[in-house]
Order: sequence, then structure tokens, then C-alpha cells
Amino acid sequence: MAVSRQMRERLIRRFFLVTASSSILVLAMILLFLFTEGAPIFRMVSVKGFLFGSEWYPTSSPPDFGIFPLLIASIAVTLLSGVIAVPLGVMTAAFLSEIASAGVREIVKPVVELLAALPSVVIGFFGMVIVAPFLQDHFDMSTGLNLFNASLMLAFMSIPTICSISEDAIFSVPRDLREASLALGATQWETIFRVVLPASLSGISTAVILGMSRAIGETMVVLMVAGGAALIPGSIFDPVRPMPASIAAEMAEAPFGGAHYHALFAIGVVLFLFTMAFNLVADHIAVKHKQVGAATL
Repeated sequence: MAVSRQMRERLIRRFFLVTASSSILVLAMILLFLFTEGAPIFRMVSVKGFLFGSEWYPTSSPPDFGIFPLLIASIAVTLLSGVIAVPLGVMTAAFLSEIASAGVREIVKPVVELLAALPSVVIGFFGMVIVAPFLQDHFDMSTGLNLFNASLMLAFMSIPTICSISEDAIFSVPRDLREASLALGATQWETIFRVVLPASLSGISTAVILGMSRAIGETMVVLMVAGGAALIPGSIFDPVRPMPASIAAEMAEAPFGGAHYHALFAIGVVLFLFTMAFNLVADHIAVKHKQVGAATL
């Protein structure tokens, strides 16, 4: 009986090990495929020229494969969407968890979560049909399809994720901490900002990681509302073309096995590394805050 139980437990451990390893294997295969298809472009252009070249004209003669404008556009769109989404998502979560009544919470929370279910193409249409003409007419812009519009739409996509996970993290803070803060004379706002939010910072950091990860790799929204100009933006109201939009827009036109084809896969490698670096840094910050919070408590 004991032997069969040990064998069963061993089989269960191996099953979970194989299941957990499968995700690593799939990720490794994707990365290998990207590098295999993207590496040939560096026979035509150096890594430095590819990353820091200021012109992206893959169909010209001779072609230019500088992705620096695309890289800057991706970074700018991600940062600006984060500036918009993170405060709104976290503050909405704090409101729902700490301030809102049960009736208000039952109305607002499903509406916020419903935003997460909206397809990205619907948000893109909203940006094209509603937001772009509004920006162009009321702010005297040459075009409403620009970096700001794309960042705003990506923020709309990220807020539900940030809000939902942040609310769970805030709600899990022990009530004793709130009561102790209030007993010492702190107001409700001081308790929220100085006790509750710091105590839930690791969960909020995870929410930000997941929300912004969606914004970094989003394709349809930036393809529809960013403007499609492969130029380094001079302001947040200039049209841009982030890396995912370039891959989606040009892959169907690139001849299989040609330089343009390999260049697009090389962009995919850069986007993969960019996303991985963001997640590693954000995860390090989350773990560090979690350790500091545990030591404080």
C-alpha cells in the first residue's frame, strides 16, 4: 500500500514537471524559430545598423533596414499608455475596494471587467472613428491617428487588467492594518495611501506587469490608430509605427525567404527581447517590494 502510494505520488510529481516544462519548451521553440528566420538579415546589415538605423524602407533599391524609429515608437507608446493606465487602474481599484459602497461596486466592477472582454479591433475602430476625428477637429492636428491616440487606446485595454488584479491585492490586505492606522488617528485617505497601497504593492506590481505586457505586444490597435509613419516622433501627436504594427502590415507583402521577410522576423526577435526585459525588470521590482513589505510587517 505504501509502495503504491509512493509510486502514485512520484507519477504525479513527474506529470506536473512535464506540464510545467512544456511551457518552457514551447517558449524555447518559438525563440529558436524567430532567431533562425531573423538571423539571415544580419548578412546584409550589421546589428548596430539594424537597431540604430534611422530609415526603414525595405522595398527601396537599395533597401534600408533601420528599425530605430519603430523601436522608439514602441517604447513611446508603451510608456505613455502606462502613464495613463497605471494611475487610473490602481485608483479605480482603491476606490472599489476601500471607498465604494456595495451597490456601486456591483455596478462599476462588472463594467470595468467588461472592458477586458472587448476585442482589440473594436477598440481600434473606436479610436479611428471617434477619437481620431475628435483630436483632429478640437486640437487642430494634421491627423488624429497618432502616438497619443494609440497610447490612449492601449491604456483602455490595460486598465481592466490592472484594476481587477490590483483590487484583489488591495482587498487581501489584513483589516487589522486598516484598523490600527485609523486607531492612531489617520484619516481614510492617509490609511489608503500610506498603509493599504504600500502593503499591496507586490500585487499591484504584478497587475502592472500583466496590463502593460498586453500593451507592449498589441498589434491591431497600433496598426489602426498609430498613423503608420516609420519616423521618429517629435511629439506625442505625431504619427508613428510601432514594431508589432510593422510586422502585421508588411508580412503578407514580404517575399518568402527574402531580405524583407527576414528583417520582419528580426523585428520579432527585438520585440520578444524587449518584452522579456520589461517583464524581468518589473518582476524584480515586484519581488523586491514584496520582500520589503514582508520585512516591514
